[in-house]
Amino acid sequence: MRRSIEDSLQRLGLSSIDVVFIHDLSPDNGDMKDSYTHYFEQAIHGAMPELTKMREEGIIKGWGLGVNTIAPILQTLEVADPDIFLSACQYSLIKHDDELNQIFPKVAERDISIIVGAPLCAGFLSGKDRYLYDGKFPAGVKEKLNALQQVAKNHAVDLRTAALQFAAAPDAVSGVIPGAHTAEQAVQNAHSFEAKIPVDFWKELKHDKLIEDHAPVPNIQHN
Repeated sequence: MRRSIEDSLQRLGLSSIDVVFIHDLSPDNGDMKDSYTHYFEQAIHGAMPELTKMREEGIIKGWGLGVNTIAPILQTLEVADPDIFLSACQYSLIKHDDELNQIFPKVAERDISIIVGAPLCAGFLSGKDRYLYDGKFPAGVKEKLNALQQVAKNHAVDLRTAALQFAAAPDAVSGVIPGAHTAEQAVQNAHSFEAKIPVDFWKELKHDKLIEDHAPVPNIQHN
């Protein structure tokens, strides 16, 4: 781990790196097959303490995991001292209850932040005929998308814009990575974070149980 970061610093011509993520240390990583537990144990005694040490030395400013499931995040919180997690596929208008109820309360206790990856479910919430990355549509997601689209139509709201703002709303979230194939999409994403969405749109989503009642949303204050 140390050699890898030192090599990166040399190539980049920098004296420090802001954030280092341990990538895909997660049971859904097919490259690990059935050896996830073994690799995680290695990280507990190798990468994680070394990253903490490099943070203390000022070589990096923070570290965490970049994963598509919540189990590694929960495990890391129990055994190490991370600063941030890139959590993908877990917080969107389609699916957010696990992250909301299991991850956000725990990271808030330790002032750890979350970067939300795949807030559009790999384009599903912006009109693409795909859901995340494995080519499968879980039961109920198309029906939920139709319901979300209807509420968005009722309030003249762009659903992609609403999805991005929803992902950014929790206090624990420090960043959102929607991804973009073109410069135009990047500009559209940036503008989405500046758009105003009627409070009644969010209220209708909660009334119709399309989002969790206690999920943070823009324009509404929460205790």
